[in-house]
Amino acid sequence: MSGRQQIDKAIGAHGLWKSRLREAIDTGESDFTAAVVETDNSCDFGQWLHNTITLDLRATPQYRTILSHHAEFHMEAARILQMALAGKKADADACLSAASRFSAISAALTTAMMEWKRTIPE
Repeated sequence: MSGRQQIDKAIGAHGLWKSRLREAIDTGESDFTAAVVETDNSCDFGQWLHNTITLDLRATPQYRTILSHHAEFHMEAARILQMALAGKKADADACLSAASRFSAISAALTTAMMEWKRTIPE
């Protein structure tokens, strides 16, 4: 899979986390644990970023930015999931608001991935 395809896939996959977190808040259950979500190399994109990315893409200035945003995203998603699984619905719900840290990190990650994708030849 090309770098551009990996980024497209990652944008979609990370976008799904808001609905996964919403479901966990609503039900108090998840197929994931906070410990797994917290690691930024457990998802397909994280495995690609840490293990199989080409050297030329790793050398781009965007790589470190993406790596940082991606790790922050996973830490924040895990924090919210932990609240949801502990039954702290109001706190977890507030963490998904439009003005939340999660929303800001998610937007920063998506924007950075889209910018990075534009620099990668097809």
